[in-house]
Amino acid sequence: MTVPLTATVPESTEDILLKGFSALEMENEKIETAQQFYSWFSKIHTQMDQDEGTKYREMRNYLNGFQEQCDAILNDVNTALTHLESLQKQYLFVSTKTGALHEACEQLLREQSELVDLAENINQKLSYFNELEHINTKLHSRTLSVNSEGFIPMLAKLDGCITYVSSHPGFRDYPVYLAKFKQCLTKAMHLMKTYTVNTLQNLTTQLTKRSLIEQVEQRTEKSSEYQQLLNEIHQCYLEQRGLLLGPSIASTIADLTSQNNRDHCALVRSGCAFMVHVCQDEHRLYNEFFTKPTPKLDELLEKLCISWYDVFRPLIIHVNHLETLSELCGILKNEMLEDHVHNNVEQLGAFAAVAKQMLEDVQERLVYRTHIYIQTDIVGYKPASGDLAYPDKLEMMEQIAQSIKEEQKRLPAADASFAEVQLEDPDSQNVIKSGTPPRSQSTISPADLHGMWYPTVRRTLVCLSKLYRCIDRAVFQGLSQEALSACIQSLLAAADSITKNKTQTDGQLFLIKHLLILREQIAPFHTDFAIKEISLDLKKTREAAFKMLNPKSVPRLFRLNSNNSILEFLLEGSPEIKEHYIDSKKEVDRNLKSACEKFIQHQTQLFVGHLEEFMTKVTALKNMSHQGGPKYLLAQQPWAQPAKINDVVASTYKTIKNKLPPILRSLSLYLSNKDTEFILFKPVRSNIQQTFQKLHSVLQEDFSGEDLQIIACPSMDQVNLLLSISK
Repeated sequence: MTVPLTATVPESTEDILLKGFSALEMENEKIETAQQFYSWFSKIHTQMDQDEGTKYREMRNYLNGFQEQCDAILNDVNTALTHLESLQKQYLFVSTKTGALHEACEQLLREQSELVDLAENINQKLSYFNELEHINTKLHSRTLSVNSEGFIPMLAKLDGCITYVSSHPGFRDYPVYLAKFKQCLTKAMHLMKTYTVNTLQNLTTQLTKRSLIEQVEQRTEKSSEYQQLLNEIHQCYLEQRGLLLGPSIASTIADLTSQNNRDHCALVRSGCAFMVHVCQDEHRLYNEFFTKPTPKLDELLEKLCISWYDVFRPLIIHVNHLETLSELCGILKNEMLEDHVHNNVEQLGAFAAVAKQMLEDVQERLVYRTHIYIQTDIVGYKPASGDLAYPDKLEMMEQIAQSIKEEQKRLPAADASFAEVQLEDPDSQNVIKSGTPPRSQSTISPADLHGMWYPTVRRTLVCLSKLYRCIDRAVFQGLSQEALSACIQSLLAAADSITKNKTQTDGQLFLIKHLLILREQIAPFHTDFAIKEISLDLKKTREAAFKMLNPKSVPRLFRLNSNNSILEFLLEGSPEIKEHYIDSKKEVDRNLKSACEKFIQHQTQLFVGHLEEFMTKVTALKNMSHQGGPKYLLAQQPWAQPAKINDVVASTYKTIKNKLPPILRSLSLYLSNKDTEFILFKPVRSNIQQTFQKLHSVLQEDFSGEDLQIIACPSMDQVNLLLSISK
């Protein structure tokens, strides 16, 4: 192994010893003998012991210093605790004294408050007794008048004092003060009595001198000065009556309004009755003073009635119910104007003017709400599933009626009256009773019940019945036209829905029945349902404008002769005003006629549709032959073979036989009137008979006897016998 060049040479023993002696500060000493070594070693050992004890002594001294500091701190803490205990005792002493002081102060404040309340209570009680001197002084004053501003407040104080003293008999000197207060009351009553008696005596004296007013009235025709004097007397009288009546009427109207704030009809009836009495009383009072009338009296009364109108009108503009508005119209129109005013025109002229204005406001509100009602409840009506449940609901009602009738038959004769059950709501006049004998010509259909009518029909008729006697005829005609048109549109939509959900026959019969109801129910309204509409026809104006703006006419714009285009436009291009009438009653009839025609056409197609198709082909074939075309024998056509004709005839006969009873059943269920059923189905029966008659003519003309036997067409007697069930 090769030693690296950087390796150090190990130190010798002598070098190590020199370093040790140097560390012990013994460089100059040498140990040559064992004795020297022992001496040196002993010295070293002693020095080592000394060095080791020094560290412990220093640590002991260091800890002793800490002990002394801790003892000093402990002494300081003990001293501080002693001081704190002293401070705590002093604090408790001061806190106790402070709490006692606060309690004493609070007690004093409570006592002060109690004393203040007691003083106020005493002053309040004494105030009644102290008023005695003030009241007594005022009553014995020579300047006191019962008309003065302070008399009534003083009288109120006197009444209060007597009431208070009377209710506290335990007070000191109670009898003395009560007697003195009653003496004051006696004095006040004497003053009021004296004043009232004097006033009444003066009024009596003045009334007995009415001859002076009579003299003035007698001289008005002789001199305008007397007429002027009489006018001034009238003016003064009416001004005084206005001052007296105004507050009283306002107070009474306020009381009536608060008492009937939810019943507008009762409010209008009581308010108008009150104003009628006021007008009549004022006229009678006026006639006690004067013999000649004056228009100023009606002016005063109309002003007083307007105060009632000002309270009435804000209430009316918030009424939404048509029934309430129609009843208000009836009260104002029938009870007030046609009853009271008509029987006493002279005295109720002022009231009549205001009542007419009130009636016009109610009618205006009624017309406005009717327009909204038509749009929301008729035009915007969304039918429920039960509204379109035809014919299920009719069959259900018929079953109920039948069960009631059977139940009545099972009851004893004495109890038969108890089986009469109404199948109608209270508002309807159409009532089915189980005890009612059946009519010979017709029976009441469930569809005739007011509650079974389609909702828009019921709403339309109720609305018209409310409006009929409430508004002017012209306005009623316009509203009825709008309502009936909306009702018809709703019926058409409902009929379409029933057709989609059930059958076309149900939809058509539903429409026919309700149009019949409409026509029957509007008949009692003795009015013309036609309204005149005015439109502006701009056809000539448009043509004249196009003619003027034609490029060929431009050179003629500024000519000065009769060929001037502008002049022609002004003369020939004026719009025309056209008038046309809309009759809602005729619209009902027109829709009813259309519905009946569609029903007849549909039923005819249902019964003999295939046979009519065959006859159409036959007619077309004959027309071709008559127009010069090739002559074809009917029997030679593939579609006119006896066997195929037999299929068509047999299918048609089977259809009539199977479907005729259900159709007649539907007619009876919806219409329940033999005459109406016969009239509606008669054209269908005639169409069937005519179709078979045409078929017989064709068969007799173009087919042999053998073919006729194969065709086996029923005779007319057989067809009539089959159709006789509908008679």
